Amino acid sequence: MSNSSSETKEQFVHSVFESIAPKYDMMNNLLSFRRHKAWRKFTMAKMNMSPGDTAIDLCCGTCDWTISMAKTSGGKITGLDFSENMLEFGRRKVLDSHLDHSITLIQGNAMDLPFADNTFDYATIGFGLRNVPDLHQVLREMKRVVKPGGMVVCLELSKPTWQPFKSIYYFYFQKVLPLLGKLVAKRYEQYKWLPDSLIQFPGREQLAQIFRETGLEKVEAYPLTGGIAALHIGTKETPHV
Repeated sequence: MSNSSSETKEQFVHSVFESIAPKYDMMNNLLSFRRHKAWRKFTMAKMNMSPGDTAIDLCCGTCDWTISMAKTSGGKITGLDFSENMLEFGRRKVLDSHLDHSITLIQGNAMDLPFADNTFDYATIGFGLRNVPDLHQVLREMKRVVKPGGMVVCLELSKPTWQPFKSIYYFYFQKVLPLLGKLVAKRYEQYKWLPDSLIQFPGREQLAQIFRETGLEKVEAYPLTGGIAALHIGTKETPHV
C-alpha cells in the first residue's frame, strides 16, 4: 500500500470510528453474532495472565478488553486508540469499573507506539488490526514493546472456510450488516466499509505466517465460531545467554 493510500485509509478509518463511537458496542454484537464476549473470555484463558502483569491494548476502543486485563492481573494496563471519541466512551467504562488506578488511556498511533522497547508483558489488539494502514508495521511495534518472553495477541474477525456457513456469513456481512448499520447507527457507508476491510485482510493461516515473519515464536492460531473470528498469539524470543 502506498503512503498516499495508507494516509487515505487512516483518515477514513478515523472518521468512521469518531462517528460510530456511541453505537460501537451495539454494533460489535451485530458483527459477532453476540459472540465477542465469549471470544475474549477464550483469549484471556489462553493468555493466562499472572498477578501484576502489564499490557498495552492497541485500538482499545471502548475498553472492554483493557478492563478485562486490569481485572485479571491487577497490573498496569495502557489503552491506546487514535479516536478521541472512542476513548471518551472507554474512560466512562473505566471509571464505572473503578479501575482508573490501574488503567491509563492515551490517544496515539498503533504504527508508532510512544513506548520504549521491552516495556510490557503483553501487547494486544482486538478487532483493530484490519483497520490499520500497515498491519506488518503494527505487529513489529507490538513485538518491540513487549518484553522478551512476552506475548503479542490479536483477536480479529476472520474468514470462515466451511460451507454453507461461509456463504451465509458473507451474505450477512456484505448485504445485511450495512443496512443494520444504517438503521442502528445511521451510518451506511461506514458499515459498508467494514466488510470491504475484511476482504482485504489475511486469512487465519496467512496471518499466522505474518506473525512468524515478524519474528514471533510459538505462534498459535485458533478459529472461533466457525472461523468468523480468529485468535493469534505469538511470543517474543528470549535472548540466548
